Amino acid sequence: MSISAPLPRDLDATGWLLGARHLPSPNCDARPEGAAIELIVIHNISLPPGVFDGDAVIDLFTNRLDWDAHPYYHGIRGLEVSAHFFIRRDGSLIQFVPCALRAWHAGASSWQGRERCNDFSIGIELEGSDDLPFTEVQYATLIPLLATLKTAYPIQAVVGHSDIAPGRKTDPGPHFAWHRLDAHTA
Repeated sequence: MSISAPLPRDLDATGWLLGARHLPSPNCDARPEGAAIELIVIHNISLPPGVFDGDAVIDLFTNRLDWDAHPYYHGIRGLEVSAHFFIRRDGSLIQFVPCALRAWHAGASSWQGRERCNDFSIGIELEGSDDLPFTEVQYATLIPLLATLKTAYPIQAVVGHSDIAPGRKTDPGPHFAWHRLDAHTA
């Protein structure tokens, strides 16, 4: 289920988006006092890598992942991460953290000389990998979500995880169609 053109009124006072499925993550905390939300960071994720069905990403973000369910999980055991939003391959939208709080999505990061991007950003995870294009319905959900966020907050840029953590991160990867965002989110 993709969302249709959300509007700023679709965000409540704490930044929960009406129409999204809400699955609160414990992996968040308060933003620094006075921190404005100025950046949106696009990521990709699949667990195990390249697998797009199941609830492993949801389980990771809600600290319920069975670390013994797949050999890959041993390498990320104990990881506590989240994102504000997760867009599945079918376009469905899940929100883990309200926008007013700091989600733990960017890790060690820097944007225009400012460290700790989690402090002033919103993280959006797309179910995917660096190796494959994203789906049409993912863009159909992402584009109106970005428009809503850019209307509600003083967003200065939409960047990839690779832009704020170069050399450490590669997502959203070479198949992400940045040009698709230009006409809709400028």
